[in-house]
Amino acid sequence: MKKNKEKMLVRTPFGTLRLAKKDAQRFKKTVMQLQRTTDSLTRKDIGDWRNAWQMAINVDNPNRQRLYDIYRDVEVDLHLSGCIQQREGFVMARSFKLVNDKGDEDQEAVNYFNTPWFKQLMKYALDANYWGHSLIELGNLVTVPDGSPSGSRLSYDGVKLITRKHVIPEYHRVVTDLSQDWHTGIDYHDTPFADWLIEVGQPDSLGLYLKAATQTIPKKNALAFWDTFAEIFGMPMRIARTTSRDDKELAKMERMMADMGTEGWGIFQEGTNIEVVESSRGDAFNVYDKRIDRANSELSKLIIGQTMTIEDGSSLSQSETHLEVFQNLIEADCDTIRDMVNNQLLPRMIRHGFPLQGIHFDWDYSTDYTPEQQKAYEEMVLNNFEVDGAYFQEKYNMPVGERRASQYAATQSQPQEENGKKNAKPFFD
Repeated sequence: MKKNKEKMLVRTPFGTLRLAKKDAQRFKKTVMQLQRTTDSLTRKDIGDWRNAWQMAINVDNPNRQRLYDIYRDVEVDLHLSGCIQQREGFVMARSFKLVNDKGDEDQEAVNYFNTPWFKQLMKYALDANYWGHSLIELGNLVTVPDGSPSGSRLSYDGVKLITRKHVIPEYHRVVTDLSQDWHTGIDYHDTPFADWLIEVGQPDSLGLYLKAATQTIPKKNALAFWDTFAEIFGMPMRIARTTSRDDKELAKMERMMADMGTEGWGIFQEGTNIEVVESSRGDAFNVYDKRIDRANSELSKLIIGQTMTIEDGSSLSQSETHLEVFQNLIEADCDTIRDMVNNQLLPRMIRHGFPLQGIHFDWDYSTDYTPEQQKAYEEMVLNNFEVDGAYFQEKYNMPVGERRASQYAATQSQPQEENGKKNAKPFFD
């Protein structure tokens, strides 16, 4: 009998197993094969938005396909994109830690999350705020080299977002073809799919893009109308009058008028009169720009809760109040990520063989102090407690010797010894 020499290392909750390739297949994930289609990028109006909303909230057969086409159009708004990047950027840049049952930080466990796939997972999870729902598929298990004694550690080769048009979150189903309804879809709460899928967002949520569309659609129309206004009234009109009736001369004059640019010139026959008519229309700014500004301010309030952290502010007190509102939204997003990791990701990673039993994910606020806050914090601790020099040696990467004898007590005792002499002198000399 021919032996299968091809082996594969698979880490499981019961240890690392050396399996034949055919046996290792049962540890691999089951992938949903979806029939992808091209999104529709046709022009949308408020009527399309209302009809798509109605289809999405249909109880018997909810369908978000047309609504997601509108969301794709909403997503390219520049001001809206800036607001979202600001909000998500604060969460993505925040430091995190993994702690054990005793509350101590586990640096080895952190290495499993300092990876590109985890950052992408957080991005997909945060996008659920705007799309309403995200169904994220974990990648295949791979081993990557590191500095551990074994020389490698377990990881995923990436994460992938299940195409939103194929997901019917109200009935936790995925359809392989967009022409199907949810009855023929795959229940992603069942095994084996549930072991590889992360679900973020409420099943009946349609996301913030539903409200944002009420501003991005008229904003795009205002920009288009403004361009039309500029085309008609922005440039002076040139009028050529001639008494010639020769078709060749008239065609030649037409070509010269059309080709006139910044250095326009022409050779016309005698009797031709060129007139430039300036437009007297000057209210385009108040009509169009004010409408665009109002749309931007409404989008700012929707996404980041205020306007002053992304637009011009007027006073320090108002900006501090607006910043506090913005920070509340950031904390809510951080809570969503923490709950997703602790309640969904970590249990799945443990089932896939990651040595993370008893590990809990949390945000590390201690490393997010400003330099001034960190200095005040460390001085307060040093003045009241004995601090091991290894803390500063590790944090600032500098050699730390033995602690010097504190002169605080000596400086306090000296005035007490000379107190009698000083009191003996008259207060007014």
